[in-house]
Amino acid sequence: MLPQLPAEAVALIALALAFDFLNGLHDSSNVVATMIASRAIGPRMALTIAAVAEAAGPFLFGVAVARTIGSEVVAEAAVKLPVLIAALIAAIGWNVITWFFGIPSSSSHALIGGIAGAAAAGYGLDALKWSGMAKVLIALFVSPPFGLLAGYLLMKTVRFLAQGATPRVNVSFKRGQLITAVALALSHGTNDAQKTMGIITLGLVAANVLPAFDVPVWVIALSAGAIALGTSLGGWRLIRTIGGRFYTIRPVHGFTAQAASAAVILGAALLGGPVSTTQVVSSSVVGAGSAERLSKVRWGVAQQIVVAWLLTLPMSALVGAVAYLLIRPV
Repeated sequence: MLPQLPAEAVALIALALAFDFLNGLHDSSNVVATMIASRAIGPRMALTIAAVAEAAGPFLFGVAVARTIGSEVVAEAAVKLPVLIAALIAAIGWNVITWFFGIPSSSSHALIGGIAGAAAAGYGLDALKWSGMAKVLIALFVSPPFGLLAGYLLMKTVRFLAQGATPRVNVSFKRGQLITAVALALSHGTNDAQKTMGIITLGLVAANVLPAFDVPVWVIALSAGAIALGTSLGGWRLIRTIGGRFYTIRPVHGFTAQAASAAVILGAALLGGPVSTTQVVSSSVVGAGSAERLSKVRWGVAQQIVVAWLLTLPMSALVGAVAYLLIRPV
């Protein structure tokens, strides 16, 4: 049963679930774009499969990422509802802007930036736990090179094993994408839904609803459901970017990029590292294509996405700080 909640906590939960929904809408492209582009499966069925797996992920693989977000980023004195609400406003705003322009940016970066900016605006830089921030930033910035390398190496391996095969091998790669897509959706739901769980649980602690940071089952269920609903509706602008603007994706690219991304994201989730699914998938797609030949990849598109990634943290931190200063009097 849901506990009795003060109005401020209800507002926080509503914003957190809106962020979670937009995260699913925004990041559904990462899960399904390659198998839609390679014609392994139709768009609606792909999104349905991804949504079901997204919902199951948090229940299967624990809440290590939620604990990182909830207890290792901001000092306890700064864990206040206005800080958390301002952080969510910043993350939602950045997600909407990048979705509108079809830019695959990082919801994770936006949320972390919003938290850091709001906490610093309200309580100074000392409010940030620098060891925890370092852990988060290392996970966010190291995972894309890992995705690039994993996609490159796996593509090289698959091409070596499949040399001399007839074109019918593409049927196997198409079928294999059903497995890798489920694995990727499970890992995405495990990693990204937990960020919302962490924020909601922090808010419940700040509102004195919970005595300590311990993620309730109903918070897990709400967060998993919201990200699954967003995924089921699909971010078509971003699907087109990842699925076609880097290069023409064939079944072998979809299979290798999905497998590489799932391994990196799930590994990070189990270790408690909040990584960007967008970054990992995009870099894995680029890695798989460059393993075939470097000129295959449209590097100008990749450069635009890198610029968006670099801008996300400072811009969301700035918006988080401004949002906090505006809502604090309220």
